[in-house]
Amino acid sequence: MSAVDQIANAYVDDYCRLDPFAATYLGIAGYDAEVTDYSPGAVDERAERARRFLRDVEAATPADDVDAVTVAAVRERVGLELEIHDAGLAYGPLNVIASEAQGMRDVFDLMGTQTAEQWSNIAARMKHLDRASETYIEGLRRAISDGNGPARRQVEAVIKQTEQLSEPGKGFFADLAASAKVDGAEPPASLASDLEKSARAAAVAYARLTAFLRDDVLPRAREEDAVGRDRYQLWSRYFLGARIDLEETYEWGIEELARIEDEMRAVADKIVPGGTIEDAVTHLDADPAVNIEGKEAFRDWMQQKADAAVAELGDVHFDIPEPVRRIECMIAPTTSGGIYYTGPSEDFSRPGRMWWAVPEGVTSFGTWRETTTVYHEGVPGHHLQIGQTMYRSQLLNRWRRMMCWVSGHGEGWALYAERLMADLGYLDNTADRLGMLDGSAFRA
Repeated sequence: MSAVDQIANAYVDDYCRLDPFAATYLGIAGYDAEVTDYSPGAVDERAERARRFLRDVEAATPADDVDAVTVAAVRERVGLELEIHDAGLAYGPLNVIASEAQGMRDVFDLMGTQTAEQWSNIAARMKHLDRASETYIEGLRRAISDGNGPARRQVEAVIKQTEQLSEPGKGFFADLAASAKVDGAEPPASLASDLEKSARAAAVAYARLTAFLRDDVLPRAREEDAVGRDRYQLWSRYFLGARIDLEETYEWGIEELARIEDEMRAVADKIVPGGTIEDAVTHLDADPAVNIEGKEAFRDWMQQKADAAVAELGDVHFDIPEPVRRIECMIAPTTSGGIYYTGPSEDFSRPGRMWWAVPEGVTSFGTWRETTTVYHEGVPGHHLQIGQTMYRSQLLNRWRRMMCWVSGHGEGWALYAERLMADLGYLDNTADRLGMLDGSAFRA
């Protein structure tokens, strides 16, 4: 382990201490009973630790090419995180997919649920969720006062999400508490009581957040979705890992969409001769051969597809280590409609997982739309990429394996993985092919 590796690993340890939710997401044990402080002061403290990390790494002498890449990656990633912080954009973020409003709930999906200790951690975290929520409210107040508040459409949609979590005795937290089993048996009465009380406390915390969003944030939310060129350019660099010419890229995006739609029309004509894309979609949605009824049946189909991809690609197109060959397909306990991947824990005791948050009322699932998604989220997509990276502990330090994520590279790989599977013949079926192109058009 080089000096650069030691500096990077120490930063991961400190970051987990300063952000217990992040520790759970990363799969690092020891923080599952704690909650994250989202107040402006805590955000500043994490930024100062990142600033010291960057300074220490730049002062160190790289021992080899791996270290040189680490230094460059830290300079780019952490440097941009600090630019975002120093621009005042790290306080109270709010959006419909990946902000504190979702993260405070989603973290429970990744916690262990086998032992009494694990359930005690869940109870403690639910009980203290009000702390995280109150500090998040502090962050939102700071963002609004700085002129960096969210857009109205975001706030209205997030309120719908938080309302679902805020009724004591019902919903996610109550269901989680009621589902407790210790080694397959009912939990001790005292633990069951703690879980029930903590679930109510968590729902109350979300009720307070909902009221704040409705009464304080919504009246101050900006009407336009647009954030302005400077902020957009900064976040663009962060997500892409590169500087781009925005006008040029938008022009390219329009051309790319037109190219994909031309391809979609050609495939649609094979499904409904002489028909439109919409005609083909209507035909496929009505075809029982490419639709599955029921969430559990759909999950089982996903698992079979994911397992088959691992078995058929491993040792042929990719070297897939044994721990990475395990992936779990899950129906999320929420109804947001999101599809996402969560990585394995450091020791692989928690496998990589792909999740579907099925919207309320949805009982029918078109496999023609989602075959390509299984490859995007699983193998050869996110699971192969992230699992391989986590596995390579002999080469990469913990920051490289766990915290260095560039969406332009990570999502770029997953999109490439979809096309790769088409090239390998896995999407030759015209229905699956149209589903892949449909997803590509949405992204373009």
